[in-house]
Amino acid sequence: MIASVPKETAPDEQRVALVPELVPRLTKAGLEVIVQSGAGESAGFFDAAYEGKGARLEAEVFDKADVVLKVQPPTIDEIGRMNEDSILIGFLQPYTNATAVKALVARKITAFSMELMPRITRAQSMDALSAMSTVAGYKAVLIAASRLPRFFPLLMTAAGTITPARVFVIGAGVAGLQAIGTAKRLGAVVEAYDTRPAVKEQVESLGAKFAELGLAAKDAEDKSGYAKAQSKEFYQKQQEMMSRYVAAADVVIPTALVPGQRAPILITEEMVRGMRAGSVIVDLAAEQGGNCALTEAGREIVRHGVMIIGPMNLPSTVPFQASEMYARTVTNYLVHLLKDGKPHLDLVDELTRGPLVTHRGEVLHEVVKAKL
Repeated sequence: MIASVPKETAPDEQRVALVPELVPRLTKAGLEVIVQSGAGESAGFFDAAYEGKGARLEAEVFDKADVVLKVQPPTIDEIGRMNEDSILIGFLQPYTNATAVKALVARKITAFSMELMPRITRAQSMDALSAMSTVAGYKAVLIAASRLPRFFPLLMTAAGTITPARVFVIGAGVAGLQAIGTAKRLGAVVEAYDTRPAVKEQVESLGAKFAELGLAAKDAEDKSGYAKAQSKEFYQKQQEMMSRYVAAADVVIPTALVPGQRAPILITEEMVRGMRAGSVIVDLAAEQGGNCALTEAGREIVRHGVMIIGPMNLPSTVPFQASEMYARTVTNYLVHLLKDGKPHLDLVDELTRGPLVTHRGEVLHEVVKAKL
């Protein structure tokens, strides 16, 4: 069995799906590891390091692989170069990537999408989405601090006292909690809101204040542990009650995402008008339309005196650690799928079935199938 790691070709993608230190774990599991020459260079992992850990370097890796490990979805050309009946593991964006899903079906590839990993205890070490959300939450605060025309911390200077910046984080999932912790470490006064009152304790444990809006969402999570969309009326009420927190903040970091759907609008244009000039919004939902009504994905714009940043693929901007974290989750998942060095797919096990999109020429994931 050969596990291959190609160089990522998506624009601005600097991560790699396997780092050298994890090669021995796969060889110990009975796999031969082939890495495309230069695959890890953008992330700081060089060919010699892979060779030193027992991997083989090749110029072309798709046609040799029984298992392909990727970060971004493969292109149609890459899918065409994969062996029939091979296994693919990576972020596949299956809800919005129908063309690739159909190509995987035609090629009879068994494809596992890491963003569909169930939120269960056994899957914690394989939760790539949470790992990358940690990076995004951290980097969002650094971006905000670099764009805000004032200091984050309280400073006592000869020229007088400088008051700390106020940061409001919307959503206390993995990205939100990392943003809260990072903003606190930089000295800001932090407030945060989440539709789930149960996360109040986590927010406060990081030194932030939990914004009490008096709103509790019904069925805020689906059975896999991911956020569920709420009613239009709920979001409207939420916007009204959140306005004063947004207006009081120097930095707002919204993080609300619903898998397979456009991100909910939490910050209206009217709310942006109510913010102080020079304030900053870093919208971590930009890739799915944005939580701010004015967000433009991949751009930094100024509207009503407020800078609105719609970052794309933030984890790739911290490629060394992001690759390490992602590679651990992918390696853990691949080892879970193996028995005696060969794939052993127990389709009754939710850990195997949850991320499985295509298998033996069929789409097995019901939500993905419904969107085709």
